[in-house]
Amino acid sequence: MPVACCAVQKAAEVLSRPVRRRGKELERAIFEAALDQLTSGGFARLTMEGVAAAARTGKAALYRRWASKVELVIDALDSTLPRPTDTPDLGSTRRELLLLIEGFAGAINSRAGGAMQALMGELDHEQAELFKDFIIQRVIMPTRATIVDILRRGVERGEVRPGADTSMAVDVAPAMLMYRVKTCGRQFGPAFAVELVDDVLVPMIRP
Repeated sequence: MPVACCAVQKAAEVLSRPVRRRGKELERAIFEAALDQLTSGGFARLTMEGVAAAARTGKAALYRRWASKVELVIDALDSTLPRPTDTPDLGSTRRELLLLIEGFAGAINSRAGGAMQALMGELDHEQAELFKDFIIQRVIMPTRATIVDILRRGVERGEVRPGADTSMAVDVAPAMLMYRVKTCGRQFGPAFAVELVDDVLVPMIRP
């Protein structure tokens, strides 16, 4: 066998060999592999075997923790998407709302956002219900709770009308964000957050 062929074969063997990783390092490699496969090939083509190979670990390592690829993908998204509750008190209701919306838009434009959108059109009814529950608990409800906190701080500062934290006002931002995701895909331009805050939210809540 030619020397060049031997070198290529040995390199391939090294790259396919499992790497001894544990804990968070292994988990991160698995999640990255799952999101990469989901974004490039869609949910239907994603396999536990393929993720294990890409993460350079054994298939058993995945099945010890995740019974299905749906559970794996949900955990991968959960680890990657930003948490709305991280929005700090900036002393300005408008700035806080902008930070929240920009964070969400940035997440949708990220690899995790692309993976999340790839899921939406592919899941069967049972899988879709699991994913829907994840979106509600991980994205919608924390976003609503954060908006309520932002508006209440705004009331205390005199920037927001008392009683403005109604269900309608709190639901507008999550509803608009999810609508844009489903109808426009990854098209959150830099002006989106400003337009949503200045043209929609601020007029609803100002004193």
